[in-house]
Amino acid sequence: MPDKLKESQMKDRFWAVSPLDYRYYGADKEVFDRLNPYVSERAFIKYQLTIEAALAKQLAHKDWHVCTKEQANEIVQACKQVTTSEVMEEERSLHHVVRALVNCIQKKVSPSARPYVHLFATSNDITDTATALRLKDLTINVLMPDLVELEQILISLAREYADTPQIGRTHGKHAEPITFGFALATYVDRILGRIKRLVESADNLRGKFSGSVGAYNALSLRYPQDPALFEKQLLESLGLKPSEGGISTQIVEPEYVTDLAYAVVSSFSVLANLADDIRNLHRTEIGEVQEFYEDEEVGSSTMPHKANPKNFEHVKSMWKATMPRIVTVFMDQISEHQRDLTNSASERFLIELFVAFDYSVTRLTSALRKLSVNVERMRANLEMSKDWTVAEPLYILLALNGLPDAYSRTRELVRQSEKLGISLIDLVQRDQRIRAILDRLDSAQLAVLKDPSKYVGASGQRTRAVADNAELNMSMVLSQRIKGSISDLSLEHFREQVKPFYHYMGLEPNESATTSEARESDNPQSGAEVS
Repeated sequence: MPDKLKESQMKDRFWAVSPLDYRYYGADKEVFDRLNPYVSERAFIKYQLTIEAALAKQLAHKDWHVCTKEQANEIVQACKQVTTSEVMEEERSLHHVVRALVNCIQKKVSPSARPYVHLFATSNDITDTATALRLKDLTINVLMPDLVELEQILISLAREYADTPQIGRTHGKHAEPITFGFALATYVDRILGRIKRLVESADNLRGKFSGSVGAYNALSLRYPQDPALFEKQLLESLGLKPSEGGISTQIVEPEYVTDLAYAVVSSFSVLANLADDIRNLHRTEIGEVQEFYEDEEVGSSTMPHKANPKNFEHVKSMWKATMPRIVTVFMDQISEHQRDLTNSASERFLIELFVAFDYSVTRLTSALRKLSVNVERMRANLEMSKDWTVAEPLYILLALNGLPDAYSRTRELVRQSEKLGISLIDLVQRDQRIRAILDRLDSAQLAVLKDPSKYVGASGQRTRAVADNAELNMSMVLSQRIKGSISDLSLEHFREQVKPFYHYMGLEPNESATTSEARESDNPQSGAEVS
């Protein structure tokens, strides 16, 4: 997209209704530049034009000989020239965006080439295939590297604090000691699983070219023996496949996009969980971490001292706004008979889920890079509950040394400790039967009872193992796309190299419309039925 157009859209964003446009995605130039080539309406039109151009090439292929190479080339060149503004202007009267797109292509080719524009195709052959290609590009080229970058930061933090004791919390209350690195490692593993699922779902997206009811009616007029072969070869040229069973209605089986949308939402849920945990560690009474604030940043309009965990709160808030949209995705799985229009409006909002998710990934990544960890406060919070957290190792050690009622006796001593205001360990020393067992313990076991930081189990060991495993698995999952080890440098190189599929077809956006013009022309007339 030309720089002037980008600048125009960035500056004139306040007419927009969605906060994504005027406050988040549209207000962050770096995020905007990464996402816009995939998520904008102009981008979607380019992806549709890419399918039309690929169709023209297929029609001229030596295996099919429907049109000449010259006629196909005319169509391809016309696809490179069509603008979104032209298509939307044409749609004003037609109330059908795909037919409008086809008309715009036909106006730019000779009469001899016109019959072959959109030949054999129905609208969803173009739009569903364009959607699959667009979402695959968006996921692999943008979401994946952004999530991997977040994963790398978490791995680094987990390793750094692998042996830093922290009180574990269940039900919001102190439980038993872990390490801060271990707490982060649980998210390292969860996000790794989501990266795998996202890549797998994106790679499994499917296209179609089977006509108005999915039975290859139009193609069968020319190729009655095996019309599905035409579809297979066309989709292969786009890096896609037909549905697994080689069948569809007018639309691609919706489960492929549903699986990807679920992968995004479940990934978003992991991020929201992580953000919420970090947010809670900011609480005044906990104070184990602190989000970085620039000198000029403000946390409250009336309380000058406030420095809130706003970026972590934002991630949870954005998740709350977008997570319920998965219900609409599930509802869009239902389309009566061979197709209806009840998903026409609802599915247009799907792309916002991807935008909100990626924006939140980058915002969480930035916040974690600058997170301040208060190790001393972690130790103080751990010490605060040492008289109670010793109960579990005490009970286990007593049981291992043959005390029949180890759990109930320990629980009884805990209640006595609470009532009398005497520490649990002091009470234990008064019990001759238990004291005799304690005398048999080795130094390491006794140290656990005296110092809660010694009772972190395998926290450090598991943290390092999970971090190593995540790095290995990321390298394996991304090996076909990113060569060598995964690093900030290799991710940056990947981002610089990848382009939307339409780029390789020579269909880079070439429009110079201002945002106000786009606003006027990119919206169908009120009440119009659009497919």
